[in-house]
Amino acid sequence: MNKQQEFVLRTLEERDIRFVRLWFTDVLGFLKSVAVAPAELEQAFDEGIGFDGSAIEGFARVYESDMIAKPDPATFQVLPWRAEAPGTARMFCDILMPDGSPSFADPRYVLKRALAKASDLGFTFYTHPEIEFFLL
Repeated sequence: MNKQQEFVLRTLEERDIRFVRLWFTDVLGFLKSVAVAPAELEQAFDEGIGFDGSAIEGFARVYESDMIAKPDPATFQVLPWRAEAPGTARMFCDILMPDGSPSFADPRYVLKRALAKASDLGFTFYTHPEIEFFLL
């Protein structure tokens, strides 16, 4: 277990977190979520959480539907709107095939591949969120 995973597990215990939401998006950018108890997270770090990929838009056909959501501990965050004990946290996931290879339908994997190609060409990619709102 790496230090980031240890930090996540320690924080869950210290902050009395009851649920961890494992987030990923489909190919259209819609957020999907699986909630797990903290006791399940150590196994999720090692093996991931299995799910039916054919139920997610653009992920897989029915006959190749087994997929794995593997949490990325670097994306761990206690949700601020649920900060009262017992709270809720979230982590984004990488989507893998049953053999452990990345899914080509995973938007995170698509971005990682694009960043690697840009880096090979000597480019550095910088990004920043732009927060907007409207008052009506």
